[in-house]
Amino acid sequence: MGSPTVLRRRLGGELGKLRTSRELNAKDVAAALGWSASKLSRIESGQVPLQERDAAKLLAHYGVSSPEEVKHFLSLTRQSRQQGWWHAYGDAIPERFRAYVGFEADATRIATFQCELVPGLLQTENYARNVIRAMKPTESSEEVELRLALRMERQRILDRPDAPQIWAIIGEAVARRPVGDQSGMAEQLHHIAAVAESRPNVTVQVLPFSAGAHAAMGSSFSILSFSDIPGSVVYSESTTSKTYIEQQSEISRHEDIFHRLMASSAQPERSISWLRKVAEEYSK
Repeated sequence: MGSPTVLRRRLGGELGKLRTSRELNAKDVAAALGWSASKLSRIESGQVPLQERDAAKLLAHYGVSSPEEVKHFLSLTRQSRQQGWWHAYGDAIPERFRAYVGFEADATRIATFQCELVPGLLQTENYARNVIRAMKPTESSEEVELRLALRMERQRILDRPDAPQIWAIIGEAVARRPVGDQSGMAEQLHHIAAVAESRPNVTVQVLPFSAGAHAAMGSSFSILSFSDIPGSVVYSESTTSKTYIEQQSEISRHEDIFHRLMASSAQPERSISWLRKVAEEYSK
């Protein structure tokens, strides 16, 4: 069973197909059920959980009477309402970031570009702790450790038999900016290199300063793809906002940017060698 986040998206997509196959207008369907148009839109886009009674209303309105089909939709509705493992971390995970963790948990491929920060799935405990402390300076030690535990828990997807394909491009500044002490940075860079060398599903490239201006100046983003639902999701994060992009035109644009970043970056083997070289510089 997939994560509730992805199951909601799958359910919404299937309900949307039911509506369009019957040539029904979303606004008219919402009005017939006494809903707002925005409610139906959020259901079909998987942004909100669907109540079973509302699912039953939609199925009846669409004329779905097959016991097997009704059972399928109601079962999917129940599964999509369950809480993911990350809910146990409470306020340590911001509301807007919960969707990302759900997408990450079910993704089959994650392509990520980070200009100044080691991707969360590749961070060591020491590095992650220093990043969290820097970004959340008012939080208690207990809150910092809870956020750290969440980040480490996310990395368990790399140990699954069906681990996703990870392609990470990091800017040279990621390695050059010391986070914590020198030994901690050396450990972090060796860790990235070791993960990329030992796991066939993980590829790392470094975008050097010498590449000059590039296609993603001033931005970082991740593209997540899935096996059981169509399309991808682009996640973009800044200090104050988190954005999810699902329009196909924008997804295609980010995929094009990522491919251009790949072409501008050092090849994987050279990137690993360079990371180890910089790690040794921190060790001196």
